[in-house]
Amino acid sequence: MRCKHMAPLRPPRREPAIHSLPSILEDDELMRMISPTKFFLRGMLAALAVVATAAVLAVAPARAEVRIDITRGNVEPMPIAVVPFGAADAQAAQLGRDVAQVVAADLERSGLFRPLDQAAFIQRDLQMNAPPRFMDWRSIAAQALVHGVVEPQPDGRVRISYRLWDVFAEAQMTGQAYTTQVDNWRRIAHIIADDIYERITGESGYFDSRVVYVAESGPATNRRKRLAIMDQDGANHRYLTDGSTLVLTPRFSPTSQEITFMSYSNGVPRVFLYNIDTRRQELLGEFPGMTFAPRFSPDGNKVILSMAKDGNTDIFEMDLRTRRITRLTNHPAIDTSPSYSPDGKQITFNSDRGGAQQIYVMDADGGNVRRISFGDGRYATPVWSPRGDLIAFTKMKGGRFYIGVMRPDGQGERQLATDYLVEGPTWAPNGRVLQFFRQSHGGGNAAPKLYSIDLTGNNERLVVTPGDGSDPAWSPLLQ
Repeated sequence: MRCKHMAPLRPPRREPAIHSLPSILEDDELMRMISPTKFFLRGMLAALAVVATAAVLAVAPARAEVRIDITRGNVEPMPIAVVPFGAADAQAAQLGRDVAQVVAADLERSGLFRPLDQAAFIQRDLQMNAPPRFMDWRSIAAQALVHGVVEPQPDGRVRISYRLWDVFAEAQMTGQAYTTQVDNWRRIAHIIADDIYERITGESGYFDSRVVYVAESGPATNRRKRLAIMDQDGANHRYLTDGSTLVLTPRFSPTSQEITFMSYSNGVPRVFLYNIDTRRQELLGEFPGMTFAPRFSPDGNKVILSMAKDGNTDIFEMDLRTRRITRLTNHPAIDTSPSYSPDGKQITFNSDRGGAQQIYVMDADGGNVRRISFGDGRYATPVWSPRGDLIAFTKMKGGRFYIGVMRPDGQGERQLATDYLVEGPTWAPNGRVLQFFRQSHGGGNAAPKLYSIDLTGNNERLVVTPGDGSDPAWSPLLQ
């Protein structure tokens, strides 16, 4: 990511690794490697790479019983103790407190964990090379325990280590160490929260991700709409456009380094590409009609969009490497809001070809079109889950809006949220959480806000932004 007024900071071309801390209670060691260069946020505005230690020692899984089944309905949050990370000096100690606070906040926001009040902690002298006093943690009803240490390095970087314990089984569940630039500590905290979430739930986390959305301000008759980007918890917020032109429907590329969106540049809706790395904005192409509702293909090589031409709206696909355009639908109805399946083999979209706005699925080449929504009301903005198992949508019925999900065959429709206006669902990288925007009442003073909700329909929360917000889009995991 780049600041508008700063020179680009490019991540080093290195092969980073994560140092898994061996269990204090076990001796087994296993070598493993992880993915190449990762993009990291430097403060609010710049991408950095995590540089971890070269040795990679994995831990044989402990026989722990701590587990959360997130497929159930309303899960009772697990009590977890997140201890401020230890340090040798005052500056590092503050960083240790900050890391622990972000980890605890991520876990709490998921609705699956209940971080315990630090005032209740009995043991406060935890050491990385010794097991905790499990009786002290059982006495305050902690089921899991997280502690760590922050160690400044001679080269100016910082090493952040942590251990996750199953309190009742008295076993280490995982432990990792990360070495990185000091300004990148918040990103490490999100990665640690993802580690913990995955180890306890069995599902991948979603905290190490970003959200792009339309930031709104001004009176209803003259709204200013700008693209804005932030970490999934609202930190590192910044604006990408200046608000001089209306923008809508931003969407991330699979690499999270590009965004496609619609802008009313010169008063005509056009699809643009925005490179977060270079801040370069590019018109996708000169088309004879309006273009809107863009979205990247899973491999990032194509953009699918709607084009209105000669009074008709169909779905087209552009190959970004050749700029070749392929028409996918050819119907007198309005076909729009296309979204690829995660494997790129199918596309869901909405159309009024059956007389009312409904959701359809077709093969990626435009063939085998079939309708999948048959409930009361009108359906719009379908978006395929990253897991491939569900399609989220907006539904309009009886003067109210709904956010819902259904299986790709149309079965199992469920409503998750409803209000005067709820719209624009977007999936977290793990396919277990959705964001959307809501207006809770009508009239000219209604202000849209971003919300998140669990796939079960529980744990609905306001996503805090500096102003009003709409059209959110969640990035893939950054690592």
